[in-house]
Amino acid sequence: MTVATVNQKPHLAPAPSNPSPSSVVAAELAAAEAKLLSLLESHESLITEICHYLVDGGGKRLRPLFMLLVYRACGGEDRTVDDAIDAAIALELIHSATLLHDDIIDGGLVRRGRPSAFARYGAMPTLVAGDYLFCRAFELCGRFEEPLVRTAAQACLELTEGEMMEGRMRFSTTTTLDDYVAIITRKTASLFAAAGKVAAGLTAAPGSVAEAMAGLGNAVGLAFQMVDDLLDILGTEDKIGKPVGSDLRSGIPALPLVLAMESAEVRGALQNGSRLEGGTFDAILRVLRSPQIVARARSLAAEQVAIARGILTTLRPSPYRDSLGTLIDEQVNREV
Repeated sequence: MTVATVNQKPHLAPAPSNPSPSSVVAAELAAAEAKLLSLLESHESLITEICHYLVDGGGKRLRPLFMLLVYRACGGEDRTVDDAIDAAIALELIHSATLLHDDIIDGGLVRRGRPSAFARYGAMPTLVAGDYLFCRAFELCGRFEEPLVRTAAQACLELTEGEMMEGRMRFSTTTTLDDYVAIITRKTASLFAAAGKVAAGLTAAPGSVAEAMAGLGNAVGLAFQMVDDLLDILGTEDKIGKPVGSDLRSGIPALPLVLAMESAEVRGALQNGSRLEGGTFDAILRVLRSPQIVARARSLAAEQVAIARGILTTLRPSPYRDSLGTLIDEQVNREV
């Protein structure tokens, strides 16, 4: 299956006339979306309402798209595509559950440009709905063999650890770049890594390919989160679907804040351990928006994209590999 070494890093971005990544697996994504929506139904109407409120409210479906492209790029066939679709749905359900729980933990009042489930329904119903989505995910996983279930479970364990690490390091003046990478590796990249590993594992690809696809997912997840952190301070509320600087206000150790930790002004603002507001918030936001911080953050994201592009060269040329290349490039080229 390998046709090149991972050290080769050609530019994989397709010509503008090439199809979008989602169009290449449109049938699989449509089937996944239909089944995902059916799994939100509960005997308790409020659970159903909250789950639909979140899932119907938008979202990139980036994880299912990534997983289905990897599945096809690794030689996945039509006869087992239903397995890949179910696994992709399970990971999206896990992701959706974490969004509900995150808004409770962060006190997040806006998500995807409208009131969050937490703001609309309160903590307890939102918490229960998140638990419901987790249960639905593992209901799907139950029909698979033990290695796949273990991969999904390990990703969930890492998610919880990443959440705890992030909470422990809020308003910390000693958070390092290594700390930051450890957090987002667990909290964001773990699901992408699981998606890559599971997708390859559902094909006839050898175990080494599955591990490579886990590495691909890890790099994509890291790049995605790094750019997301930049969007939090550079984007507009209309584009990012939440108030600008939400992470900064809450002292979350996002990438720009960690990179600015050498600033005495930044450290002084964090030392109070309280939500940043007013003039203090505006002053720190200006520091984080400095060209040096923004350039360094984009450079770090680009390093992960280069790793991902290199891993892609281990797969045979195909429209699916090309679409993965497009998807990867999009992570550092998102507009702010």
